[in-house]
Amino acid sequence: MLCCMPGVAFVPALLVSWSSAAFIISYVIAVLAGHVEPLVPYISDTGTKPPESGVFGFMINISALLAAITMYIRYLLIEKQNESSHFVRSSCNMFTLCIGLMGCTGMGIVATFQELAVPSVHDIGALVAFGSGVVYITLQSIISYKSCPRWNTYFVCHIRMAISAISCIAFIPMIVFASKISMTKIDWTPGEKDYTYHFMSAICEWTVAFGFIFFFLTFIRDFQGFSLRISTEIHDD
Repeated sequence: MLCCMPGVAFVPALLVSWSSAAFIISYVIAVLAGHVEPLVPYISDTGTKPPESGVFGFMINISALLAAITMYIRYLLIEKQNESSHFVRSSCNMFTLCIGLMGCTGMGIVATFQELAVPSVHDIGALVAFGSGVVYITLQSIISYKSCPRWNTYFVCHIRMAISAISCIAFIPMIVFASKISMTKIDWTPGEKDYTYHFMSAICEWTVAFGFIFFFLTFIRDFQGFSLRISTEIHDD
């Protein structure tokens, strides 16, 4: 079904479906194995112990690659639209792409360095992934408004900005509550020390993560009218 989509719309569609599956599958395996409590664990908690750690690492790395490809196509799309409309500076478009690619790098770090094995590196990767991701979708929302009404409808722009605002609002308490947790563990139970901080931070983390997913979902329509062509030139020696 993805291959039947016009243009390159299958790329963000694949990113959204694959990333959703990565979160859900690793969560289900971790809960069934008894490694985490069902009630709102951290996303990373569901990919710390085997067998879910292998699934989580593999699928999140693929998600990071798909996100990078999606962001690059989005960059090319804006550059093409900008040729006739001149609604944004090319340097701003490139800066937004670089911020997004930083977030993809953070995702790769999170997937590669498990939470309990190398917690400091894992936490840095998570901070880069979520922080850069929030900045990226906010900048993309602003660019979307600048491209209205020719290249985007105001309805889509409002949706993107709403998702960006919710993600930004959730990102701040996610960091604040996480910083108050005095131990690194995954088997949290209600009533123990720092559980409330963990619970609130985890809710915010899932909110931001699915905010990214829903944001990329809005790219599908834009990508339907855009196709990539690879041209080759043969030169005689």
